[in-house]
Amino acid sequence: MIGFILLVIILLAAYLIYAVVKIRFTPSVVMPRQEPASRGDTRQFYRHVEHMSVRIGSRSVYEYSKLEETKRYIVSCLENFGYTPELQKVTYDGQVFNNVTASIKGKSSPDETVVIGAHYDTVFGAPGADDNASAVAVLLEMSRILKSFPPGRTIKLVFFVLEEPPVFRTEHMGSYVYAKDAKAKNENIKAMICLEMLGYYADKKGGQTFPLPLMGLMYSSTPDFIAVVGNLQSRSLVERVKNTLKRNQGIPVESLSTVGFVPGVDFSDHWSFWKMGYPAVMITDTAFYRNPNYHTEKDTIDTLDFNRMTELLNGLEQVAKDLSTTSSQ
Repeated sequence: MIGFILLVIILLAAYLIYAVVKIRFTPSVVMPRQEPASRGDTRQFYRHVEHMSVRIGSRSVYEYSKLEETKRYIVSCLENFGYTPELQKVTYDGQVFNNVTASIKGKSSPDETVVIGAHYDTVFGAPGADDNASAVAVLLEMSRILKSFPPGRTIKLVFFVLEEPPVFRTEHMGSYVYAKDAKAKNENIKAMICLEMLGYYADKKGGQTFPLPLMGLMYSSTPDFIAVVGNLQSRSLVERVKNTLKRNQGIPVESLSTVGFVPGVDFSDHWSFWKMGYPAVMITDTAFYRNPNYHTEKDTIDTLDFNRMTELLNGLEQVAKDLSTTSSQ
């Protein structure tokens, strides 16, 4: 019996390695620069991603000045939108970093919270256009759009620092510090939405891989969809978010609610909220299961699909509005 279990583990590990290596050697897409959408979101997305991934570049824990520059850019954008951003200290290796939060106070249930977050750091040497400037850009534009929206519950739009290695999946993550503090204050977080890599898409069949072999029978192998991922405890939130996205934007949506040992399921800031017992989901383009530029110097702005990001924004705006109504659970 033990031998059989070991064999299964070895086979699954081999499949995972194959899936990741296959994507790594898949030719990357190069997108022509898209024409701005009528709402101007595409142009704004490009400006945000360009500032972070081109002007600033690599934004790792080892590049303090670049993280500070990115923080200042986020704060400046939020202030221009009319917010008074709050900074939360995150201390690591003798230095002080910051989470940045923009809040919209709820009208009927201000003590109930919906958190929507994205991390703004990168691994060393990667410009991080998809990982994670794409999600930061989306969150900034969500902040702009939602500023005039009167939610029932309080909406907190959080730009997390320190998600990437070497602090990945440790108590030093910005999101872990945030979630732990929220738990200590008994904050009633009804839902947490983690935005993680939202800009890489392709239309060629076979460009999408998965952590487990049978998943290829249930999901499309064309990397043109957005994924909503959660643990079993967050499965109702996964379904709610998926259904809202399907109704309000044109990108195909897939979902997965599963146990944490499936590789990649907990590879971002939603993990921190799971650790504190909060319902949380990740919305993602699936990272290294699709994007060959993941964590490399090739994760550049010319590989992102800004038209699809603009389309996704429409759905995410509605997700925020739906979850922040007092009738939602």
